[in-house]
Amino acid sequence: MANGENRVATHIRGQLRSAHWLLEETVSDVTEEMAHGALPGKALPIGAAYAHYVTGEDWMVHVLFQGGTPLFAGKWAGRTGLSELPPGPDPDRDWTAEFEGWIRRVRLDLPAFRAYARAVYEATDAYLASLPDTALSRPLDLSAMGMGTQNVGFVLDTALVGHAYCHCGEISAAKGLQGKKGYPF
Repeated sequence: MANGENRVATHIRGQLRSAHWLLEETVSDVTEEMAHGALPGKALPIGAAYAHYVTGEDWMVHVLFQGGTPLFAGKWAGRTGLSELPPGPDPDRDWTAEFEGWIRRVRLDLPAFRAYARAVYEATDAYLASLPDTALSRPLDLSAMGMGTQNVGFVLDTALVGHAYCHCGEISAAKGLQGKKGYPF
């Protein structure tokens, strides 16, 4: 692919690499106890926030963008380090109630989950490396998630890059509530 054919996708790829780096550095000192510690109100436990982001990226890149099978249901089935997978989008179910139950139940084997996360990030990077800018305008039906029709570029910006930073901030704050340093800097 010529340089000019994927300039925007290359930029997004760099943004996502930075987001992955910050997320992984932020969770690098998280222990099992910290990952599963209950927080006040409806705040996500650290492990649930981390798992939600990574499995969401896996699903978006492999299912939503490519029409394939996510790593957690394919090559990494049974090896993600998760006690159970999060609920998927389904307009016929109460996703919010299912998700609220899942965040309180899920447990992570952190070393196994970190290996799975690396595999997800590598797969995302490979996908973006081959993505021409013209693919960014392809429409996607996100009505099952309450977002109507959006395009690939919107999902990359919002649900991958933005979502990573949102959960990174959430995890950093949760670490602070547990008396730990949040961000790695």
